[in-house]
Amino acid sequence: MTQDAAKNIDHIDAAILRVLQRDAALSQREVADEVGLSHNACWRRMVRLRETGVIQGQTVRLDLTRLGLGLTVFVMVRTRDHSPDWLKQFRRTVLGIENVIDFFRIAGDYDYMLKIVARDMNDFDLVYQRLIEGAALETVTSYIAMEAIADRRDLPV
Repeated sequence: MTQDAAKNIDHIDAAILRVLQRDAALSQREVADEVGLSHNACWRRMVRLRETGVIQGQTVRLDLTRLGLGLTVFVMVRTRDHSPDWLKQFRRTVLGIENVIDFFRIAGDYDYMLKIVARDMNDFDLVYQRLIEGAALETVTSYIAMEAIADRRDLPV
């Protein structure tokens, strides 16, 4: 999204976005009714929000526990090598591990942070082995989540 797109979001667009974040499966008519717009006006706004990249698709939130993915681990990575070749290999390795659901380059004591979901500790260990075999890493520190207090919250629009 460009800065111009962000500047052009008014309170009605924000209301549409809040409704869609809560339930993207709602029909355009249901969204229009919830935000108090005519169906055509709502449709035009939703098209514009997609065209400007504010809305980048629709997803479904899945229950990790019901899918057998009851373990969430935050992995912090530090490296000495910041070369383009190392970075390309590291990104390829991490993006090739489907258990990694979030992947950030960060500032601070560590260089990267990964959010990993797994069935259990043994499953996580297999993911960990793939991670450390894929690229040279200086330090890998894992933090096990005990409870998800606020996970995958809606954006504040």
